[in-house]
Amino acid sequence: MPSSPVPTSHTLSLAAADMREVDALIARRLSSAVPLVGQVARYIISAGGKRLRPVLLLLTCGALGCRSPHRFNLAAVVEFIHTATLLHDDVVDESTLRRGRATANEAFGNPASVLVGDFLYSRAFQMMVETGSMRVMEILAEATNVIAEGEVLQLMNMHDASLDEASYLRVIRSKTAKLFEASCRLAAVLAGATPETEQACAEYGQSLGTAFQVIDDVLDYDGDTDEMGKNLGDDLREGKTTLPLILAMQNAGVGDAATIRQAIETGNVTDLSAIARIVRDSGALEGTRAAAGAQAQRAIDAARQLPVNDYSGSLVELAAQLLQRRS
Repeated sequence: MPSSPVPTSHTLSLAAADMREVDALIARRLSSAVPLVGQVARYIISAGGKRLRPVLLLLTCGALGCRSPHRFNLAAVVEFIHTATLLHDDVVDESTLRRGRATANEAFGNPASVLVGDFLYSRAFQMMVETGSMRVMEILAEATNVIAEGEVLQLMNMHDASLDEASYLRVIRSKTAKLFEASCRLAAVLAGATPETEQACAEYGQSLGTAFQVIDDVLDYDGDTDEMGKNLGDDLREGKTTLPLILAMQNAGVGDAATIRQAIETGNVTDLSAIARIVRDSGALEGTRAAAGAQAQRAIDAARQLPVNDYSGSLVELAAQLLQRRS
């Protein structure tokens, strides 16, 4: 499993007790009369990961002084929605490796992965109804819809080497950052916060989620395969035009830019080592990290609008640590 400097043990310690409650709740709510459902769901959830979305919800609740018991339920809900997207993503991307082991679709087949992903979505909606809050259901229904749109938009953009930075950011704000945003906004709703505070929480989540994905795309060319649990260049193989590639094509010479463009359009990664060199030599990684830094700073500015306490301090720390992420 990849190492996880985001969040660190210090920030985790504030949410540790609550996360034990959430993990126990997740285990209970994975039960099904159909054995394969629980088997596949437990397989992917037990693979580990940062659990960053539920942690964000819990830390934001702490920052706002919210002790509602619904926070455990909603933390489990956002993790179920995230896990469902992973199951579906791996089928769409034909991925075989995640977090250092076989993906669920590799282990159980595509049909089981898709259908268990559907189970997790529907279980999440069952659980969110239990809060009795139309606002909670509105936020999560909208987030799930936007995520699905982001997935389709990314599919439409496959093998498109003309994609620009604005279009790239639109995809990741829909596909990745939207659930971060929803997690933090839900905490504000549970806390009965003012519209201004709710907006600050949403801004924090969206900016942090955007920075997280931008850094993830850097690691596709600057990470370690064993630590990351994925193959370097996977995004390029799938025809995804990520920010390091966009900036490299802008900064590199005509021949090098053509090499990258051809790889995106064909999905041919035989020149991966050369492309990785072009990305590094062109300054694209530094440019991409700078873009992530701008998003992280937006998150920090938003977190500083919340009450000053250890929890809001941890939210600031998370955004700052993100820029040091190496796996």
